[in-house]
Amino acid sequence: MSNKVAIITGAGQGIGKAIAQRLAKDGFKTGLIGRHLEKVEAVAKELNEEYGSDTAIAKKADVSKRDEVFAAFQEISDNFGDLNVVVNNAGVAPTTPIMEVTEDDMEWTWKINVDGVVWGIQAAATIFKKFNHAGKIINATSQAGVQGNPDLTAYGSTKFAIRGITQTTAKELAKFGITVNAYAPGIVKTPMMEDIAHEVGKNAGKDDDWGMNQFAKGIALGRISEPEDVANAVGFLASSDSNYVTGQTIVVDGGMVFN
Repeated sequence: MSNKVAIITGAGQGIGKAIAQRLAKDGFKTGLIGRHLEKVEAVAKELNEEYGSDTAIAKKADVSKRDEVFAAFQEISDNFGDLNVVVNNAGVAPTTPIMEVTEDDMEWTWKINVDGVVWGIQAAATIFKKFNHAGKIINATSQAGVQGNPDLTAYGSTKFAIRGITQTTAKELAKFGITVNAYAPGIVKTPMMEDIAHEVGKNAGKDDDWGMNQFAKGIALGRISEPEDVANAVGFLASSDSNYVTGQTIVVDGGMVFN
């Protein structure tokens, strides 16, 4: 990876922003994709100020729309002249008790979380093949995709699916030298997690702290993770140290799920 170019979807905040910061620190040129252009532009500005003016560019795309994903990936790879790593990080996390899940809930969550990963894999593999070299695809699953959690039927179902997609495509794309892996965060201090905790607390007639504590119970290391904890694992998967790793899910949850 002489050029070291990475694309990160959902890079405007939380884990995605931390991943962009980690990969820029590791010497990657970074293409940042998000639904809200102003958010990814703000992150790109920070990275360009810290690591050089040509470190990052921002593009707007809705990952549930295949054409938008392909167009954004193409623009970024054209800008930097290469592509080596793709992190399919974008996602949504509705909190809904099973008897309240609607058709709209399922369609919305699956189109973003699952379809978005599939389009990202397709776009990444297309560009890796165009440049005639190997590449790394890294997908966001979740601790909720390794072990079922109450009130997360819609969300958890997508994250279990991503683990399967990761394994399937790792086998399909290995002949091209493309590895496909996933990372499964646990309870992370992000705006998304705060929203989940709020909904869980509200559904139980409790406050936000109560909601967060329901997820924080049983973490062996005794603390909720920071986005940087997850970004560190992605940094490994994006590096040459992981060249012989494919089809795997690395759980980054401080010790909640043990296999």
